[in-house]
Amino acid sequence: MTTILLARHGQASFGQANYDQLSDLGCEQARLLGQHYAQAERRIDAIFSGSLVRQRDSAAHFWSQYQPALESRCELPIFDMATSSNYVLPAFDEFNHEDVFMKLTPHLRTQAEIAAELARDSQPLVRLGEMFGQAMQRWHAGRHDEEYIESWPTFSQRAQQALVNLRAQVTQLPYLENDSTVLVFTSGGVISAITAHLLQQGSQTAYQLTKSSVNTGVTAIDMQLPIPQLLSFNEHSHLFTQGKRFVTKH
Repeated sequence: MTTILLARHGQASFGQANYDQLSDLGCEQARLLGQHYAQAERRIDAIFSGSLVRQRDSAAHFWSQYQPALESRCELPIFDMATSSNYVLPAFDEFNHEDVFMKLTPHLRTQAEIAAELARDSQPLVRLGEMFGQAMQRWHAGRHDEEYIESWPTFSQRAQQALVNLRAQVTQLPYLENDSTVLVFTSGGVISAITAHLLQQGSQTAYQLTKSSVNTGVTAIDMQLPIPQLLSFNEHSHLFTQGKRFVTKH
Protein backbone atom coordinates (compact mmCIF):
# COMPACT_ATOMS: atom_id res chain seq x y z
CA MET A 1 0.00 0.00 0.00
CA THR A 2 1.39 3.39 -0.97
CA THR A 3 -0.84 6.14 0.40
CA ILE A 4 -3.25 6.53 3.30
CA LEU A 5 -5.56 9.55 3.33
CA LEU A 6 -6.90 10.47 6.76
CA ALA A 7 -10.00 12.65 6.41
CA ARG A 8 -11.54 14.45 9.35
CA HIS A 9 -15.30 14.05 9.60
CA GLY A 10 -17.65 16.83 8.54
CA GLN A 11 -18.86 19.46 10.98
CA ALA A 12 -20.51 17.81 13.97
CA SER A 13 -23.12 19.28 16.34
CA PHE A 14 -20.93 21.38 18.63
CA GLY A 15 -22.89 22.79 21.56
CA GLN A 16 -25.83 20.42 21.03
CA ALA A 17 -26.99 17.63 23.33
CA ASN A 18 -25.61 15.03 20.91
CA TYR A 19 -22.31 16.10 19.40
CA ASP A 20 -21.89 12.84 17.49
CA GLN A 21 -24.04 13.73 14.50
CA LEU A 22 -23.26 15.75 11.41
CA SER A 23 -24.77 19.17 10.95
CA ASP A 24 -26.34 19.97 7.58
CA LEU A 25 -23.12 21.77 6.71
CA GLY A 26 -21.08 18.75 7.79
CA CYS A 27 -23.02 16.52 5.40
CA GLU A 28 -22.38 18.96 2.57
CA GLN A 29 -18.65 19.17 3.37
CA ALA A 30 -18.32 15.39 3.02
CA ARG A 31 -20.25 15.44 -0.24
CA LEU A 32 -18.00 18.22 -1.55
CA LEU A 33 -14.94 16.08 -0.86
CA GLY A 34 -16.54 13.23 -2.80
CA GLN A 35 -17.34 15.53 -5.71
CA HIS A 36 -13.82 16.96 -5.67
CA TYR A 37 -12.13 13.56 -5.79
CA ALA A 38 -14.50 12.32 -8.48
CA GLN A 39 -13.95 15.37 -10.71
CA ALA A 40 -10.20 15.27 -10.18
CA GLU A 41 -10.24 11.51 -10.89
CA ARG A 42 -8.47 10.94 -7.59
CA ARG A 43 -8.31 7.17 -7.36
CA ILE A 44 -9.52 5.70 -4.08
CA ASP A 45 -9.08 1.93 -3.77
CA ALA A 46 -10.65 1.39 -0.35
CA ILE A 47 -12.66 3.44 2.14
CA PHE A 48 -12.71 2.88 5.90
CA SER A 49 -14.14 4.74 8.88
CA GLY A 50 -14.07 4.87 12.63
CA SER A 51 -17.20 3.65 14.39
CA LEU A 52 -18.56 7.04 15.51
CA VAL A 53 -21.71 8.25 13.78
CA ARG A 54 -20.10 11.43 12.48
CA GLN A 55 -17.27 9.40 10.95
CA ARG A 56 -19.47 6.75 9.34
CA ASP A 57 -21.93 9.31 8.01
CA SER A 58 -19.09 11.36 6.52
CA ALA A 59 -17.93 8.25 4.66
CA ALA A 60 -21.47 7.62 3.42
CA HIS A 61 -21.94 11.21 2.16
CA PHE A 62 -18.54 11.10 0.47
CA TRP A 63 -19.49 7.83 -1.22
CA SER A 64 -22.82 9.22 -2.43
CA GLN A 65 -20.93 11.70 -4.61
CA TYR A 66 -17.84 9.68 -5.45
CA GLN A 67 -19.52 6.43 -6.51
CA PRO A 68 -21.67 7.73 -9.41
CA ALA A 69 -18.60 9.03 -11.21
CA LEU A 70 -17.09 5.53 -11.15
CA GLU A 71 -20.00 3.56 -12.59
CA SER A 72 -18.09 2.93 -15.80
CA ARG A 73 -15.23 1.25 -13.93
CA CYS A 74 -15.21 -2.50 -13.47
CA GLU A 75 -13.92 -2.28 -9.89
CA LEU A 76 -15.14 0.13 -7.24
CA PRO A 77 -13.50 0.98 -3.92
CA ILE A 78 -13.99 -1.44 -1.06
CA PHE A 79 -16.92 0.08 0.78
CA ASP A 80 -20.08 -1.79 1.73
CA MET A 81 -22.59 0.33 3.66
CA ALA A 82 -24.72 -2.74 4.28
CA THR A 83 -21.99 -4.51 6.24
CA SER A 84 -20.22 -2.28 8.73
CA SER A 85 -17.63 -4.94 9.55
CA ASN A 86 -16.25 -4.42 6.05
CA TYR A 87 -15.18 -0.84 6.64
CA VAL A 88 -15.59 0.23 10.30
CA LEU A 89 -12.36 0.36 12.33
CA PRO A 90 -13.06 1.46 15.96
CA ALA A 91 -9.35 2.12 16.57
CA PHE A 92 -9.82 5.32 14.55
CA ASP A 93 -12.47 6.64 16.97
CA GLU A 94 -11.83 10.01 18.62
CA PHE A 95 -10.90 10.31 22.29
CA ASN A 96 -13.75 10.62 24.80
CA HIS A 97 -14.26 14.38 24.67
CA GLU A 98 -17.01 14.32 27.30
CA ASP A 99 -14.66 12.70 29.81
CA VAL A 100 -11.92 15.23 28.99
CA PHE A 101 -14.38 18.09 29.45
CA MET A 102 -15.89 16.77 32.68
CA LYS A 103 -12.50 16.32 34.30
CA LEU A 104 -11.99 20.09 33.99
CA THR A 105 -15.36 20.86 35.59
CA PRO A 106 -16.07 18.15 38.20
CA HIS A 107 -18.62 20.49 39.82
CA LEU A 108 -20.72 20.22 36.65
CA ARG A 109 -21.82 16.59 36.64
CA THR A 110 -24.60 16.60 34.05
CA GLN A 111 -25.40 18.11 30.66
CA ALA A 112 -28.14 20.15 32.36
CA GLU A 113 -25.68 21.66 34.83
CA ILE A 114 -23.29 22.54 32.00
CA ALA A 115 -26.13 24.11 30.01
CA ALA A 116 -27.19 26.17 33.04
CA GLU A 117 -23.61 27.35 33.53
CA LEU A 118 -23.29 28.39 29.88
CA ALA A 119 -26.69 30.09 29.90
CA ARG A 120 -25.32 32.62 32.38
CA ASP A 121 -22.83 33.79 29.74
CA SER A 122 -23.78 36.31 27.05
CA GLN A 123 -21.99 34.17 24.42
CA PRO A 124 -22.55 30.55 25.50
CA LEU A 125 -20.95 28.88 22.46
CA VAL A 126 -17.84 31.06 22.77
CA ARG A 127 -17.65 30.22 26.46
CA LEU A 128 -18.08 26.51 25.69
CA GLY A 129 -15.21 26.71 23.21
CA GLU A 130 -13.00 28.39 25.81
CA MET A 131 -13.81 25.77 28.44
CA PHE A 132 -13.16 22.93 26.03
CA GLY A 133 -9.82 24.48 25.07
CA GLN A 134 -8.85 24.58 28.74
CA ALA A 135 -9.94 20.98 29.15
CA MET A 136 -7.81 19.95 26.17
CA GLN A 137 -4.75 21.72 27.58
CA ARG A 138 -5.20 19.92 30.89
CA TRP A 139 -5.49 16.54 29.11
CA HIS A 140 -2.41 17.15 26.97
CA ALA A 141 -0.31 18.46 29.88
CA GLY A 142 0.16 14.98 31.35
CA ARG A 143 -0.17 15.96 35.01
CA HIS A 144 -3.52 14.22 35.55
CA ASP A 145 -3.25 11.14 33.33
CA GLU A 146 -4.60 8.77 35.97
CA GLU A 147 -7.92 10.65 36.09
CA TYR A 148 -8.96 10.02 32.48
CA ILE A 149 -10.71 7.08 30.87
CA GLU A 150 -8.03 7.35 28.17
CA SER A 151 -5.03 9.55 28.90
CA TRP A 152 -3.26 11.42 26.11
CA PRO A 153 -0.29 8.97 25.99
CA THR A 154 -2.68 6.00 25.81
CA PHE A 155 -4.77 7.67 23.12
CA SER A 156 -1.68 8.56 21.08
CA GLN A 157 -0.45 4.97 21.25
CA ARG A 158 -3.87 3.77 20.06
CA ALA A 159 -3.75 6.15 17.10
CA GLN A 160 -0.29 4.93 16.08
CA GLN A 161 -1.41 1.31 16.40
CA ALA A 162 -4.50 2.02 14.30
CA LEU A 163 -2.24 3.09 11.45
CA VAL A 164 -0.03 0.01 11.84
CA ASN A 165 -3.06 -2.30 11.93
CA LEU A 166 -4.60 -0.65 8.88
CA ARG A 167 -1.41 -1.14 6.92
CA ALA A 168 -1.30 -4.81 7.85
CA GLN A 169 -4.98 -5.33 7.10
CA VAL A 170 -4.92 -3.71 3.68
CA THR A 171 -1.72 -5.38 2.50
CA GLN A 172 -3.47 -8.73 2.97
CA LEU A 173 -6.31 -7.83 0.61
CA PRO A 174 -5.54 -9.62 -2.68
CA TYR A 175 -7.39 -7.14 -4.90
CA LEU A 176 -5.29 -4.13 -3.87
CA GLU A 177 -2.08 -3.33 -5.68
CA ASN A 178 1.11 -1.97 -4.15
CA ASP A 179 0.32 1.56 -5.29
CA SER A 180 -3.17 1.65 -3.80
CA THR A 181 -4.74 4.63 -2.04
CA VAL A 182 -6.87 4.12 1.07
CA LEU A 183 -9.20 6.76 2.53
CA VAL A 184 -10.11 6.68 6.23
CA PHE A 185 -12.72 8.94 7.83
CA THR A 186 -11.65 9.65 11.39
CA SER A 187 -11.34 12.67 13.72
CA GLY A 188 -9.05 15.61 14.35
CA GLY A 189 -7.47 14.20 17.49
CA VAL A 190 -6.51 10.93 15.81
CA ILE A 191 -5.05 12.70 12.78
CA SER A 192 -3.11 15.16 14.95
CA ALA A 193 -1.69 12.42 17.16
CA ILE A 194 -0.47 10.47 14.13
CA THR A 195 0.90 13.61 12.45
CA ALA A 196 2.77 14.76 15.56
CA HIS A 197 4.32 11.30 15.89
CA LEU A 198 5.47 11.34 12.26
CA LEU A 199 7.04 14.74 12.90
CA GLN A 200 8.69 13.33 16.05
CA GLN A 201 6.82 15.84 18.19
CA GLY A 202 4.85 15.49 21.40
CA SER A 203 1.49 16.32 22.88
CA GLN A 204 1.70 20.11 22.62
CA THR A 205 2.33 19.94 18.89
CA ALA A 206 -0.58 17.52 18.59
CA TYR A 207 -2.78 19.99 20.48
CA GLN A 208 -1.87 22.82 18.10
CA LEU A 209 -2.52 20.58 15.10
CA THR A 210 -5.92 19.62 16.53
CA LYS A 211 -6.87 23.29 16.88
CA SER A 212 -6.06 23.90 13.20
CA SER A 213 -7.84 20.79 11.91
CA VAL A 214 -10.56 21.62 9.36
CA ASN A 215 -13.66 19.50 8.90
CA THR A 216 -13.07 17.08 5.99
CA GLY A 217 -9.45 18.25 5.79
CA VAL A 218 -7.26 15.43 4.42
CA THR A 219 -3.83 14.35 5.64
CA ALA A 220 -1.77 12.15 3.31
CA ILE A 221 0.80 9.58 4.46
CA ASP A 222 3.16 7.59 2.25
CA MET A 223 3.34 4.02 3.56
CA GLN A 224 5.67 2.59 0.93
CA LEU A 225 8.82 2.92 3.05
CA PRO A 226 9.35 1.05 6.35
CA ILE A 227 8.86 4.35 8.20
CA PRO A 228 5.68 6.22 7.12
CA GLN A 229 6.30 9.65 5.60
CA LEU A 230 3.97 12.64 5.97
CA LEU A 231 3.04 14.03 2.54
CA SER A 232 0.54 16.75 3.51
CA PHE A 233 -1.60 17.88 6.43
CA ASN A 234 -5.16 19.20 6.59
CA GLU A 235 -5.61 19.82 2.85
CA HIS A 236 -9.06 21.33 2.25
CA SER A 237 -9.05 23.03 -1.15
CA HIS A 238 -12.38 21.33 -1.92
CA LEU A 239 -14.02 23.77 0.51
CA PHE A 240 -12.45 27.03 -0.65
CA THR A 241 -14.32 27.26 -3.93
CA GLN A 242 -17.61 27.13 -2.04
CA GLY A 243 -16.92 30.06 0.29
CA LYS A 244 -15.64 30.74 3.78
CA ARG A 245 -18.64 29.34 5.59
CA PHE A 246 -17.65 25.84 4.48
CA VAL A 247 -14.31 26.02 6.31
CA THR A 248 -15.11 24.99 9.91
CA LYS A 249 -13.22 23.38 12.79
CA HIS A 250 -15.87 21.76 15.01
